[in-house]
Formats: sequence, C-alpha cells, structure tokens
Amino acid sequence: MELENKLSEQINDIKKENFEKLAQLFPSIIKDGQVDFKALKEELGEFEEVKEERYEFTWAGKQNAKKKVQEDVGARTLKYIEEDSKNPDTTENLYIEGDNLEVLKLLRQNYYGSIKMIYIDPPYNTGKDFIYNDNFKISDEESAINQGYITKENERLEKNTKDSNRFHAKWLNEMYPRLKMARDLLTDDGIIIINIDEHEIINLQKILDEIFGELNNLGNIIWDKRNPKGDSKGIASQHEYILFYTKNKEYFLSQCQVVRPKKNAELILKKAKQLFNKINLTYSLEQANKDFSQWINLQTNFSGGEKAYNKIDENGEVYRPVSMAWPNKSKAPDEYFIPLIHPITKKECPIPERGWRNPRATMELLLTNGLILFGKDETTQPTRKYLLKDNMYENISSLLYYGGSDIELLKSLKIPFDTPKVLDICKEHILAFSNKNDIILDFFSGSATTAHAVMQLNAEDGGNRKYIMVQLNELTYEGKKEKYIDDNGDEKERYIIDKETGYPIVANDSEARKEGFYTICEIGKERIRRAGELIKKEIEESNKQLQLGEEPKKVPDIGFKVFRTADTNINWKKIREVSKDNVMKFDDPDMLDFTLGFNDKDVVYEVLLRQRDLPLSEKLVTLTDIGSRTYLYADSYLVCLETKVTEELIENLAELNPLPIKFIFRDSAFGSKIGLKEETFRKLKTLVEKNSGLTKKAYTVEFI
Repeated sequence: MELENKLSEQINDIKKENFEKLAQLFPSIIKDGQVDFKALKEELGEFEEVKEERYEFTWAGKQNAKKKVQEDVGARTLKYIEEDSKNPDTTENLYIEGDNLEVLKLLRQNYYGSIKMIYIDPPYNTGKDFIYNDNFKISDEESAINQGYITKENERLEKNTKDSNRFHAKWLNEMYPRLKMARDLLTDDGIIIINIDEHEIINLQKILDEIFGELNNLGNIIWDKRNPKGDSKGIASQHEYILFYTKNKEYFLSQCQVVRPKKNAELILKKAKQLFNKINLTYSLEQANKDFSQWINLQTNFSGGEKAYNKIDENGEVYRPVSMAWPNKSKAPDEYFIPLIHPITKKECPIPERGWRNPRATMELLLTNGLILFGKDETTQPTRKYLLKDNMYENISSLLYYGGSDIELLKSLKIPFDTPKVLDICKEHILAFSNKNDIILDFFSGSATTAHAVMQLNAEDGGNRKYIMVQLNELTYEGKKEKYIDDNGDEKERYIIDKETGYPIVANDSEARKEGFYTICEIGKERIRRAGELIKKEIEESNKQLQLGEEPKKVPDIGFKVFRTADTNINWKKIREVSKDNVMKFDDPDMLDFTLGFNDKDVVYEVLLRQRDLPLSEKLVTLTDIGSRTYLYADSYLVCLETKVTEELIENLAELNPLPIKFIFRDSAFGSKIGLKEETFRKLKTLVEKNSGLTKKAYTVEFI
C-alpha cells in the first residue's frame, strides 16, 4: 500500500494556497478547477472595463519579480551552526546567514503570520550599496566566492551601480519579492518599519502601497539628521524617512496603543514609588508629601521643563498640581466661568479673572474623576491634578530630530561598522509598536542594531521579545581576483583564495578586516555577543546596589542560534526514483536517503522547515533510551532517523508521555516490511488523534 503522507519536498506552494483562498471567498468563480477571471471581476463589482488605461505602477522586470515570489526555494535548507551559537539550549533568538529572499522563503512555513514587527534598513540604492543576483551561473572552479559575497551556490552577485540603465528597476526587482514574502510572515496586527532616504522613497512607497494597500499606510516619519549632505549648488538633504505599514491598520490600531514614554517619566515614577514604600507605614500623608518634596528635588524637561511631580495623593498616586486659569491674555468665553463648589464648606471658590482653562463639560469630567484639587476651604483657588501614571506617554510625532550616530557606541564595543541604525530610535519604535513577548525580524541586519535594541529593552522592562536577524555574508574588504578561461573558452574573473583563512586574498584592505572581521555576519554576531555581555554585567552590578523595596532585575535572553543557508541534506531525487513496489537495496541506507556530508541535526531541521507554526528556536534532544538517531523537537515533533524500524521501537515510541503530536520516519527504514509501516501509521495516528482531539485532517505520521 502506498500511503499518501510523504514528507513534501516542496516547502511553499503559494499558487495553490492563493487558489484555495479565492475558492473559499468566491466559490462561484471556480469552474472546472480554473479561475474564471471575468466572474471574479464581477464579484468585485467590475462588470466592464471603461478604458484600456488604468493607474498602475510598473517597471522593467516587474512580472518576473512577481514570479520570483511564487517560486519555491528549491533544494535548499538551513544548516545549524552550533559552534557560532550562544546559549543554544536556552535561547529563543536566531541569527541566519544567507540571501534574505531565500531565508524568507525557508522561514515561511514555520513563521507564517507569527512576526509582530519587521524592522529593516535596506540598501538606499546610492549606487554603491545594493548587491543583487543576476542568476548567472559560474563554474565550481570559481570557489563559489564572487563580487564581495561568499556563497556556495555558484551565483554571481553584483553591485547595482548608477551607470546601469536599469538602476531603479534592479532595486525594485530585489525589493518587491522580499517585501511580498515579508507580508506573509506578519501577524494580522503586524507592522513593517523601513528606513530609507531620498534615492528610492517614492518607489518604495509605491510598492508598499501595492503590497500592503494604501489604507494600511500608518504614516511616515521625516528624520531630521542635522547633517546636510550633497553639494552646495543644489538643495542639501539633511533628512531621511521612516515608513510604517501595517498588515491590517484597523486591527493594528485596535490592538496597539502607539505611544512612547516621556523623557525621565519612568525615573520619576521609580523614585516616587521607592519613597512611598519607605514611608508608607510610619508617616502621615501630610508628612510623606513634605519629605517627598525635600527628598526628590528633581528638575526635568518632562511636560515642558516644569518641576517634577512632587506630591502623593490619598491613593498613593504621584501628581503635580497645575493652575486652572485661562492661559491667554484675553477673557475666556462665558462657558469657562462656571462656579466650583468646595466639597467640604459647600461654598463657591474664586474664579480666575479671565476664566477657567477648560469649558464646562471638561470641568465636570475632571470633577467626576477627582482631578480637581481643592484647598482647605473655599478661599483657595482650585488647581488641576495631573497624575504621573496618566502622563507617562506621548504620541509618536511625524518629525524626528536626531543628529547623532552610534559609531561611538560601536567603538566602545570594538565593533567596526560605519553606518549602523541608531539604537535609541530602534528601541523607541520597538517599544511603541510591539508588545513584550513579540518576535522582531530584521532581514537587512547589518551590525545587528535591532538585536541589540531587543536585548536592551528586555533588560529595562523585563520583556521577553525575540529577534530573528538575517544578513547576507558580504566581505568587509575588496578581494584579489584573477582572470581564467572557463570550459566554454570564455575569459572570466574569480577571487584568489587564501588557503589558510578560506577567504579571498586582500586587494584593498579595510579596518574591519584588520580587526579580524572578514564578513558583515561576523560583525553582527560579535556585536550581539559583546552587547549581551555588557547588558548582563550592568544588571548584575545594578542588582548589587538595590534600594529598599526594589526587585532585582533578570538578565534577558542574550543568546542566539546561528543558521546558514545550504544545499539540501535529503536526496530527494533518489527517493523519488525508488520504485513504489520494490525496495532498492543499499549496503548503507544513508547513501539512499541523504547527501554526502550530511549530519542528523541538519536533516531534522530540514524536516522541521516543512512544518507550520514551529519556531526554530525550540530545544532539540536525542532520545538515547530509544535510539541513537531518534530526536524530539519542542517536546512535540519526533524525527526517527534510525536505519531500521522494529516493532519494539514502535512500542517504545507509543509509550512516550507526553505523546508527540507528529512522528516522522525514513521510508527506507521499514525495508520490505510494508505491513509494519502500515501498522505504524495506523497505531500512532490513532494515538495522537485520541490525545489531541484533532478535528481537522492532518497527517500525524509522515515518511521521508
């Protein structure tokens, strides 16, 4: 019997998914298994085309860019690099080396609809910064290293120079499929944040409007960097842009309060709480306020540079009294002159000469909410009470004034990188647009500022945000090249490889290479390591100096698992060629199922890339009590790579507690025992469904 539950070689089938979605939304448009596009237009209210012309943003290569989105990633996978990882058994963070389009496709099954925020700083297309793939195959002799990018895929990658007659088109062709794939990864209330400058702002906004929809444009920030660039003959730009698009704006705004903390507000609240905890049991409220005023004599630019909050009310809330008088020189309208009655004496309080600051309706609301502060009797003019807890945050402005950079910060970490994202701005936006347990993705990672920001925020507020960093493995220097003649007699260029380092010999050196960083990935990973250790040290030192009533801070997750794009470990072609009725005999079954140089962990991760909603950060353990090649992932997915499956092994698996939700075996491990394979499928499938109460069709046992 040929079971239908074979592990799929194909990771993504986007065309099929889109077809099924259309069929579900509009059943009437599916006729004989095909989409009737005329019927689809009618469903959308388009009964006839008025004109041939219509508004559309297009460029040379757009159709191919769309096709690239739907192409499967092919015989590619992610290879786990344990030696580069930090705290791999406990971390929930990922660092992935490779072409980001390829990585996005590889992650699509596992993280579909799971990423809350994508925060990227893509190449600005200045003519020097975008490496693109022109799909030109070169020979294996070229050492698989070309044009400043280290690869094993024999693909030539070039910089998009301004002298190209398709300068903007090439940039768009690279960005479009990446942004299209990125949208699939976002949660329904997810957001993408993109830094860009004047070179491609117009084109970027147009493709974002097309991919995400104009209605999902949350807004743009103009970033005044206080650093004019360009020549003096024209207009020197000193600003850049930050674009914000949501997957579903209405849902996003219903789930997220887009605000940021006011400067020093957290510090003031912290000190106020410390004092109140200290004096609460031994002092009267009057004495507490007196001591508080003396003890916390702070000045701050919070709320326009006024004095810090210096009172505590009967509920222990920190507040600041503010005048309720009309602020303008002219007299206020009549509705600003309503009488206020003292709650104890029941007599009318004096009204300011020009009227109150607020109209009748607002004053009545303030009274109801207890936000008007009366004196000891009616002779004192009331003041407005501003609670600190209600004034901790402010809206995000569309203008950002920040002229600094983080180059000095990186120097302090001994990380050589000239154009990092700004840590504080990155932190501010992550804090404002996401929650404490969300996943943040950056697929133009660079020096890994986003990872640093996530760790720093978690350290400050006790959050458990996770990050996924993706970076192309670019060289940090110019490598030496030589000319050669290929098999077709054509003259080409290739790098000359240093046999000791494995990298190209230096032609033009860089400071990064001199300091031991041959690639951008090495810079990013090392920054995360050093920043994480610094955060850990600061928390440990702070915990040694705790004040009364303060809780010690926890060190956040400062680790990460490293993966690298690589060729498949599974010999899909040979497996397909094996007859359904005959078992091909091999002295070494691994020669049938797997490729040369494979290892079990890489096979397991390749299998897991074909599962939905399964993060790659979970723990992988070997079930040595059952077999040396039987693995359990996330306590839920069992991958058995034993060369022989026996009845005893199946019995042991069936007794696992808790029972995994899916079992994956090698087809070849059953040999000629077709009956055992069928029995294994039925038995384990029944057990899993009984335990999990599955109501939808899902294979719980699969075979490689």
